[in-house]
Amino acid sequence: LLFVLTLVMNEFYVIGGIVVVSTVLLYFVRKRRADMIQLIILAAIMSFYVYSVDYAFEKFLQPHQKERITVLLGENVDAKGAGYNLAQSKIAIGSGGFWGKGFLNGTQTKFNFVPEQGTDFIFCTVGEEWGFMGSLVVILLFMTLLVRIIILSEKQRSHFSRVYGYSIASILFLHFLINIGMTIGLVPVIGIPLPFFSYGGSSLWGFTIMLFVFIKLDSKRLDLL
Repeated sequence: LLFVLTLVMNEFYVIGGIVVVSTVLLYFVRKRRADMIQLIILAAIMSFYVYSVDYAFEKFLQPHQKERITVLLGENVDAKGAGYNLAQSKIAIGSGGFWGKGFLNGTQTKFNFVPEQGTDFIFCTVGEEWGFMGSLVVILLFMTLLVRIIILSEKQRSHFSRVYGYSIASILFLHFLINIGMTIGLVPVIGIPLPFFSYGGSSLWGFTIMLFVFIKLDSKRLDLL
């Protein structure tokens, strides 16, 4: 969040906001010396981070990575260049409407206006062909899977099995969040597949093996009952 704010706003405004928030918090913890010290250190670290954002953006990121961030922030709205993928993805999802255009009837995806529509941008295919309701069903299915994994993880008797289950849920959630977020312009386009949807053998095998291992661990829990 600080990274994005610093790129969008002047760094002095961001640091000013940090100072104001820190001052207010210091007032509430003024009687606890340890908390005050921790808060001051945290504010100093955040301020240093804000100052380093521009340097990191210019020195460490590759040109194509900078383009993706500037497109996301609306600073480089080039619908025929760096912003082409995102623009076409938004058009495809928006044109799907509430119920969608029907299976294989999406114009943006059928005529290949959307690049990588079978891999990184597969969610826009769902949005165009099945509309808002189809997209909602996909999201609900993913959320059901995540909740189920978390519930089973909490029931594990082994500490390793519990941590492994939470790790799987975190990996799936991040892939799910970033992939859908980049197709609708909420996060930069970074090329992360949508689990169990995107075309590609390696990702499908990877996610499947992770789940199978967890199912095996859970079966051992059931054997002990």
